[in-house]
Amino acid sequence: MQVEGLSINLATIREQCGFAEAVDLCLKYGITAIAPWRDQVAAVGLDEAVRIVKSNGLKLTGLCRGGFFPAADAAGREKAIDDNRRAIDEAAALGADCLVLVVGGLPGGSKNIDAARRMVEDGIATVLRHARAASVPLAIEPLHPMYAADRACVNTLGQALDMCEALGPGVGVAIDVYHVWWDPDLANQIARAGEKKAILAHHICDWLVPTRDMLTDRGMMGDGVIDLKGIRRRIEAAGFYGAQEVEIFSAENWWKRPAEEVIATCVERYRSCC
Repeated sequence: MQVEGLSINLATIREQCGFAEAVDLCLKYGITAIAPWRDQVAAVGLDEAVRIVKSNGLKLTGLCRGGFFPAADAAGREKAIDDNRRAIDEAAALGADCLVLVVGGLPGGSKNIDAARRMVEDGIATVLRHARAASVPLAIEPLHPMYAADRACVNTLGQALDMCEALGPGVGVAIDVYHVWWDPDLANQIARAGEKKAILAHHICDWLVPTRDMLTDRGMMGDGVIDLKGIRRRIEAAGFYGAQEVEIFSAENWWKRPAEEVIATCVERYRSCC
């Protein structure tokens, strides 16, 4: 029986499965929406990944990831631009709903976060025409402030929406509950995103207490403190009814369990907790 409204970000079982095996497992559990990472696609080859997606009638709620625009010199910034153009082409070939942008943090040796944010906006502006021509929306994903230095200097939904407004059509946001649940202005910013029709993706997992690792200790839905149902209600009230995409990095727990157990648990928790 098909599970409506659920997507699996393939990072959730990246340690257990390759692309084709992960697709087969999702299909076994009635899940027809996925979000792969570029390295997973590259491992099987883009043409084969496209064939797998099309032959199984899969929906891609996103391709992870573009971004990482800031760099210490012009050559580094141009390298990032070239990589993002390739990512856009891959997303277009796969028919992804959006290319998720993890925008990047401080360039090496820098302490100027404002300059890094300007590099992000300039970088997106540079690739935006290419994205529009390919019909690939770009989804800025604000990351929790603990990643501001090394992964993403855009840290609130409000910052991301400001950037969307400055850049114009073709840019929206990916709302990952792990990164934004704490924001005291979240409800207002979700409503603002809805008014602008800027919500492109809705990612789910949970925040564990304690969190043992900043990157690889995300929780399964229901195991932590995030009000998943409350955030979902706000996102749907804002007009986004797309699939909720489970994205769990869990080096000491879920990545060590059998992939089938992980996917079965995702389905059960989606139905009971989300």
